[in-house]
This record gives sequence, structure tokens and C-alpha cells, in this order.
Amino acid sequence: MNPTTTTTRSDASLSSGVNGGTQTSPLLPARFIKFKHVLVALVLSIIFFLVFCFVALHGYIAWVLSNPSVAPLYSNPLMAKGMKYEDVSFPAIDGSRSMQGWYIPAAGSKKTIVFSHGYGANREESWIPMYDLAHYAHRLNFNVIMFDYGFAAQNSKEVATGGKKETQQLLGAIQLAKHRGAKEIIVWGFSMGAGTALQAGLVSKDIDAMILDSTFLLEPDTLYHNIRQKMSLPQHPSIEILELLLPIQNGTSLRQIPYQAVKKKDYPFPILFIHGTEDEKAPYPIAEKLASNQTNPISGVWIVDKAHHELIFREHPREYLRRVSTFLGQTQAYLTEKK
Repeated sequence: MNPTTTTTRSDASLSSGVNGGTQTSPLLPARFIKFKHVLVALVLSIIFFLVFCFVALHGYIAWVLSNPSVAPLYSNPLMAKGMKYEDVSFPAIDGSRSMQGWYIPAAGSKKTIVFSHGYGANREESWIPMYDLAHYAHRLNFNVIMFDYGFAAQNSKEVATGGKKETQQLLGAIQLAKHRGAKEIIVWGFSMGAGTALQAGLVSKDIDAMILDSTFLLEPDTLYHNIRQKMSLPQHPSIEILELLLPIQNGTSLRQIPYQAVKKKDYPFPILFIHGTEDEKAPYPIAEKLASNQTNPISGVWIVDKAHHELIFREHPREYLRRVSTFLGQTQAYLTEKK
């Protein structure tokens, strides 16, 4: 009986060992599967966090672009250059808001220059300096209009839209010039104010000529060019993300900026393009391309070697005024002959 008992116990022990092995072997794969799920969840969380940060960064860029920091007015035409002026208020052409500015009259003059300031600035645009150019235009017997775009308003400030709303505001200033008796209206624009002038020129029949300094036209290429000046981001999908976020920030899609029409337009009036080769915000080939489209005999382009964005007058004052004076004289002769 002992051998039998021994055999039975051995079989039972073997059976228990086999069964025990069958019960404990799934533990290792189960732990591995659990670890893999945790690892996948961790990786996905990191990816989601990085994507969120990337999109949030572009949201911040869109907000900054839509809400430029603009200094308050520090002077006026009388204090700065002894020019008598009137505070004026006029509506944007679409009635969307009231604009504030200055009207500097020239005795008996029927010709007016409307200054169109750039992004991140107000009507004074001190780095140009705008008062000097306004004084120069006034001495040439031009009435002068200086005004603030909505994003530079001292009160009821609004977002910048790259020209969509600003075009309506510039057209309101042109209408003011007409109401004040102007028979000849010249828009003198700077940076995005020059790009806005070109957008206004697509629809207005009241503009007789333009002087465009450091033209900035908001389009995907120039937008990315400016972003690259501050941080290294991939062009794609950065542009696509900003195209989605900008309408949320300022109600304007890049597709609503008529940059393609502007880049193809042969304007019926004379335009003098002025641009520097060291322009870090608006590469000078854009001015060359725009100028090449023009067939008006008075139109022309002055590309200034080693000059910077909106600093051409400051860097080359005599040549700047000489070329502007020549252009204005030719334009007036052209308009007189045309009448």
C-alpha cells in the first residue's frame, strides 16, 4: 500500500504543479499589457500636450497681431511744426465707426494729402518722422489729413485687420478731403498703411496718386516672414493654423484680404513706390513686383540700398524729398493735362 500511496501522492503533487503553472503563467503577459497601455497613454498625453502648446502659441501670435501696442499721442501739428490745424471726426465709409484726426488747411488749396500710417503706430509715427513730412507737404501748399486707424484710436480701440476694416476707414478720410473741397487727393502710405492704400485703390475713384513707403501687404508669405524674425516655426502648418485662428481674434480671414488682386492690379493713377533693401518686415521684391505691373507713365519705384523699413526718409532725407517733390510735380502736370 505504501508504494501505491506514494505514487498517488506523487501524481497529486505533479498535478498540482502542472495546474499551478497553468494558473500563474498569464500573470507576466497581463502585467506587460497593462504596462503597454500605461506607456501608450503617457505618450499620447505628451503628444496632446505638445500639440496644445503649439496651437496655443499660434493663438498668442494671432492675438498679438490683432492687438498691436500703440503709444498715445504726444504732440500736435501746432506744437511740433507751428501748423494750424483742426481736430476732425469723420465716419468710416461703411459707417462702422467714427475716426479721429487732424485737418491742416493750406490757404486756398484744392489739393490734399492723406497720410496713412503703419501698423503699431498712430498718426504721428515718430520714427519716420511724420510731422516733418506733413510740414513738407503743407509747405508745398497741400492740405493735410492725419488720422488714427481703429487699432490706434485713443478711445474705442479695435483690433487690426490687415486692411479689411482699415480700408473703409481710409476711404472715410478720402471722403472728408472731398467734403473739404479737394480736387486732387494723394494718399501717402507707410508699411501696412501703404498696403491698405492699395486695397482702397481697388474700389475708390477719388484717389489721384499714391506715395507708398515700405509697402507691407498682409498675405501668407509676408506673415510667415515676420513670424520667422521672432521665432523659428515651420511654415506649414503654422500658416494654416493662423488662418484658422485670426478670424477668431479679429474677425478677418487672410482670404478676405485682396492681396492677390493688389499684386495683379495696374492702377489708373500714378504711384511712387519707395522701399529699402534691408527691409526686415516687407522684403523689397514686393515693391518691385507691384511697380512692374504699373503702366501709368508717372509711376515708378525707388529701391534704396541698405535702407530699412519705414526709415528711408530718416536715412536719406534730401534724396527722399527730392524724389517725392519730382513725383508730385509730374503728377500735378499729368492731372492738369488729363483734365
